[in-house]
Amino acid sequence: MKLTEIYWHLRNDISVIEKELEQNIGAKHPILKEASTNLLKAGGKRIRPVFVLLAGQFGDYELNEIKNVAVPLELIHMASLVHDDVIDNAELRRGKKTIKSKWDNRVAMYTGDFMFARAVELAANSKNNEVHDIISDAMVEMCIGEVEQIRDQYNWNQGLRTYLRRIKRKTALLIAVSCELGAVAANTDPETRRKLKMFGHYVGMAFQVTDDILDFVGTEKELGKPAGSDLKQGNVTLPALYAMEKEPSLKTRIIATVKENDLGATEIESIISAIKKTGAIAYSKQFSDRYLEKARHSLADLPDIHAKTALLQIADYIGSRKF
Repeated sequence: MKLTEIYWHLRNDISVIEKELEQNIGAKHPILKEASTNLLKAGGKRIRPVFVLLAGQFGDYELNEIKNVAVPLELIHMASLVHDDVIDNAELRRGKKTIKSKWDNRVAMYTGDFMFARAVELAANSKNNEVHDIISDAMVEMCIGEVEQIRDQYNWNQGLRTYLRRIKRKTALLIAVSCELGAVAANTDPETRRKLKMFGHYVGMAFQVTDDILDFVGTEKELGKPAGSDLKQGNVTLPALYAMEKEPSLKTRIIATVKENDLGATEIESIISAIKKTGAIAYSKQFSDRYLEKARHSLADLPDIHAKTALLQIADYIGSRKF
């Protein structure tokens, strides 16, 4: 089942969110407006707004209030992608030229800053003051995560705990907040809110681990960027961590090759093949599956409504992404 089929029943509400995004990335400066629109038109799963909408259905669902949470969260996500591309010096995202590639780093950074500012401005429309505190705290944590990622680049001796803390801030945090704020905006009870937040956290962790696996097993066409990009950029992910611990000689080879900036297509394919042979992909998949099982367990006691079914199907979708 495709992701869009899972939340087909939300298509009208998602259309409203999409229109709101388009209206709110408009800027008076033509370059800012063009750059922001360029990213919006590049597409995306809109998974964070979907989580907001689904979580909101466990309470008093009112789209006009829910959108005051869903739109800012997607803008924050989009802004973080723009900044990521600058940090990673990425030329492509989803198979299309990044803002930093199409313009330059300065335009990209200001575009990301503009989106962050618009997100904060729009969140102020929410009637619930708690929304503002949660979004502000999330933005602070995400920034800390970005700085930690920069610090940990080319750190081949980092451990599992460092990796997990980084992906929590990089990916899981905003998905957890999406579920939590959907519940907050719909005035659900504290226990329902807690369970939805935990679901988002576990799904977010699994989502990022899966992305890190796909970087080693996907094709450039599937990924929208060259395979092995994380390794080339010195971002140490779970498959590489496992493989380097399992085979110290492989770790020595990776460090030497990346240090010499000698990771051409042939060499990266050879290293990816060596990583696969250590069992790193299967290990990482099991890691992701454990998070997904915890996510499913988080929803066990919630009412059996359509939204719960959709959330569980999204968890299944993440677990079945092509390896």
